Amino acid sequence: MSDREIRILADLNVEERADGDAAPVIIGYAAIFDTPTDIGGYFREQVRRGAFGPALADSDVHALFNHDESVVLGRKKAGTLRLSEDAKGLRVEIDPPDTQDARDLMAKMKRGDIDQMSFAFSMRGGKEEWDETGELPLRTIVQVGELYDVSIVTRGAYPTTEVGVRCLEEARKDRRQQNFAAASQRIAERKARAEQRFRNIA
Repeated sequence: MSDREIRILADLNVEERADGDAAPVIIGYAAIFDTPTDIGGYFREQVRRGAFGPALADSDVHALFNHDESVVLGRKKAGTLRLSEDAKGLRVEIDPPDTQDARDLMAKMKRGDIDQMSFAFSMRGGKEEWDETGELPLRTIVQVGELYDVSIVTRGAYPTTEVGVRCLEEARKDRRQQNFAAASQRIAERKARAEQRFRNIA
């Protein structure tokens, strides 16, 4: 069962910048920090500032188009993809290749046909928190486990939800187990105190 999740940041301006004869650079944000987003009506989710730090240090991330591994726009290891966290979110800078796919993409970006970004990640080895006090559960991604890719995408759509829902179910199961263990401990302690009082009376 895959633990890969995808999130799409809608209504984001992805800019293609070129200064004179300099090669173009695609600049945008793949994630915005501390901004709750509805995930398909199942739960809300926010990414805590600093959540990508360890993943950025460990992962060799690719920049893709529509998460298609056959359309590579840049790579962290090659220096053609630069990722950084700032006060706003996960900032992306891509030096696109001089290929037909990249030229077509930038032409569509200039027209305003494409202006959104996305990221694919896994929470394996990461850290998350769940708060169910609101109308919808709120998932806070404290630390991303692994960052697979950042992608320029053609349109916003419901992100993948199956893994996140499974994480929620696992968190609920863990809480039930913790509550059961705590209740069992309280019962055992009350029983021990009652037995001690009985022995003192006897």
